This record gives sequence, structure tokens and C-alpha cells, in this order.
Amino acid sequence: MQNTRIYQNIFNKIQNDIKAGVYEIGSKLPPERDLALQLGVSRTSVREAMIALEVNGIVEVKLGSGVYVINDHQDAANPQTGFNTTVHPLLLPYLKEDAVITPFEILEARLLIEPYLAKLAAKNRTDEQLEDIKEAFLMNVRDNLERSTEHIGDRLFHIRIAESSQNDAFAFFLSFLLSKHYTEFFSRMRSLYTPEDMPLRSQLEHQEIMTAIQNQDAQAAHDAMKTHLQNVIRIFEDSQ
Repeated sequence: MQNTRIYQNIFNKIQNDIKAGVYEIGSKLPPERDLALQLGVSRTSVREAMIALEVNGIVEVKLGSGVYVINDHQDAANPQTGFNTTVHPLLLPYLKEDAVITPFEILEARLLIEPYLAKLAAKNRTDEQLEDIKEAFLMNVRDNLERSTEHIGDRLFHIRIAESSQNDAFAFFLSFLLSKHYTEFFSRMRSLYTPEDMPLRSQLEHQEIMTAIQNQDAQAAHDAMKTHLQNVIRIFEDSQ
């Protein structure tokens, strides 16, 4: 089960097993520990899947007793994720996506988040994800050679590192920062205050980050990413 949304794979597997009669209605599912060993996943992922199954009316979780099958089909509320995504009206005003986030606020948030993501990526990345990171790096190199003003490879490089952390929430946060709010505001600041050699310097720093992730050196990946983002912030602050 190599999909980053591991709980969903478990959800589908258990649901299919119930439909196939492996687990009958009224029966008790194997303990979390046994399912985790059987499927080669963490107990946390199994627990997430059990909650998703319960929310969809397929099982009932009884603390101290176990998980029992109560249905052989899924509610139609949200078959894609297994969770009801209805938001309470009082929270809606806080979920607007049109608020302006300034470039320095974005960079400050990234400095807090991304070194940790690079560390996780070095620990958790798969070989396939490493190839995706390398592909984004090569795109970054091509962008620099062609004097791109969009820097798609640069953004993809950071997003794919976040994906390699194996934490979908972190990957979502970073994708949001790099896509929703990499606006004309940031682009204009970049065009005005970026030194001529910055793309090459950034590329070399990316290569150092990538090498650390390839070597699965978590601390080196963390430090290289932190240095990279600090350098970006310093350049924008000091440019005249």
C-alpha cells in the first residue's frame, strides 16, 4: 500500500472484504495490531480507516471491545474520502481563500514548515518520489536556462518534497502556499528585487537539498532547506 492516503486503501480493502463475505455482518474485525501487520501499515492508518468506515455506517467501533461489521455497503455522503466534509456555518468566514497573503508572510510560514518537511522526506521518501523530486529539479534547471519568469520547476521541487513527507496535511499546506498565493504580488517583487545570480544560487541550494534526501540524511536535508529559505528571505530584505 504505497499510496500516501493509506487509510483510504485500508478503507477500500476492508469494505471489499465485507462485500466478499470475508467479514460477515455482526462479526468482529481483527484487532488493529493484527490488521496493521497483515496489511503492512501503521496502527494509526488502521485506526483512521476504522473511523472512516464507522462514519459511513459500515462498522461500529466499541472502545474496549473491538470493531464490529454492521453493514455491507457505504453511505453515499462522501464515497471518495469516507468523511463528511460539511463545514459548520460559524467556521465558514474563516475559510475564505481570497484573503491577501503577502510574500514575506508566505516565506515566513515556509521557513517554519519546509525544513521539517525536508527532514521527513529524507526519512520517508520512496524511490519513485525521489525520481519525482529529481524530475522537478531538472525542470528547475531548464527554467533557469530558458530564463523562465514562472519558475514552475522551483515550485514543483518544493511541493514534491512535501509529498514525500508522507503527510497529506503538510503537502496540502505547502501546495496552497505555492499555488493559491504565488500571485502577481510575489512575481512582481521577485522581478524587481531578484539579483541576476539568484536563480543559479537557488538551483545549487536545491541540489544540496535533493542530495541529502537521496542519501536519506534527515538532518542535512533539514539544514539545507532552512539555509535555502533563509537566503531567499535575506535576498528580498537586502536588495536595493
